[in-house]
Amino acid sequence: MIYVALRMLLGDRAKYVGLIFGITFTSFLVTFAASYFAGFMTRGFALITENGRADVWVMDPAVNSVEQTTNMPWWALDRVRSVAGVRSAEPLALGTAEARFANGRFQPFQVIGVDDATLAGVPAIRDGTPLSVLRAPDAVVVDPGGASGKLETPVHARDQWPHGTPRLDAPTRELAPGDELLVNDHRAFVVGRSAGLPRYPPRPLLYTTLGNASRILLPERRRLTFVLATAAPGVDPHALAARIEARTGLRARTAADFKADTVHWFLVNSEDVGDIAAMLTMAMSVGFGVTGVMLYMFTQENLRQYAVISAMGAPPRMLLAMIFAQAGLCGLLGTGLGLGLCGLVGEAAVAAGYPFRMMWYTPLMGCAMVLLVSVVAAALSARPVLRLQPELVFAGR
Repeated sequence: MIYVALRMLLGDRAKYVGLIFGITFTSFLVTFAASYFAGFMTRGFALITENGRADVWVMDPAVNSVEQTTNMPWWALDRVRSVAGVRSAEPLALGTAEARFANGRFQPFQVIGVDDATLAGVPAIRDGTPLSVLRAPDAVVVDPGGASGKLETPVHARDQWPHGTPRLDAPTRELAPGDELLVNDHRAFVVGRSAGLPRYPPRPLLYTTLGNASRILLPERRRLTFVLATAAPGVDPHALAARIEARTGLRARTAADFKADTVHWFLVNSEDVGDIAAMLTMAMSVGFGVTGVMLYMFTQENLRQYAVISAMGAPPRMLLAMIFAQAGLCGLLGTGLGLGLCGLVGEAAVAAGYPFRMMWYTPLMGCAMVLLVSVVAAALSARPVLRLQPELVFAGR
């Protein structure tokens, strides 16, 4: 009877294609939305990922993400270093500065100041340039940070400003070692471009030492944003974080916990979470609408066939199995097509610079939503079949 049910389904090509389309769209959109969410969450805590050596992040008690921070006094660094179980502790300072390019265009940058001695926190510089070049006076390393077209300087020297009016429409090229920026009225010399992780939201990044950052950034009494602590051998990071909090009164989180805090912050504050929820709502609406309606119409049009099967002695359980087999076949094919389409579109999204990352759980979410849609659609379609009375069907009533 299962074979008969599938032959009935394949015999109506229009509704069969409609069912496949509805489930494919559901599978694709749910998986794409989940992968997009995973992508921008991963970019949201890229700063934590870049500093993978840090076991514990220490910050002001009011800070709960890398996206919204406030600074601490310098004594916090010494207090963290004095806690038992801390092998090393490095400072990290974040700030925002407006930089002017040689053609007069200005662009906000996130400035990341690192320890002058260790340079901990600076990603590798492209072309094999050693990190030690960053110790030169006013030296900076730039990174697009997921943005595009933000690190452009004039191609020709005649287009450089202030030799006349700003040349905003002049031909440009990407910043390269040897170029200069004017950051808060201080000259900054570009010594390289880093291979850092893209950020969310995208923003140009400027890495420099704390000594250079103190000259570039506006004067501020508190400059220290984070202390990156490394646990001594045999010390559990969670226990160390609790010990630091007890000894210093500051907030201390392991790297994994701080990533989770940042994700929670984005869930509460990011507008893109609402966009993803809208995508999921649309996917489920189309799934329930197209799949449910199509399967219900198909069942209604084949009531005579179900009546014949029922009159031949098929129990209700067999009729249910036939309907669920039809929904299962459409769900299986639609899920595969949707996941494959999501993979192809995802490759194009990554190439275009969008925060797309298909992790292990995103296809499972797509499969779960398709299963829910298929079960609900089959249950709605089964109702008229279970209430079927063959004599009324044959009588045309």
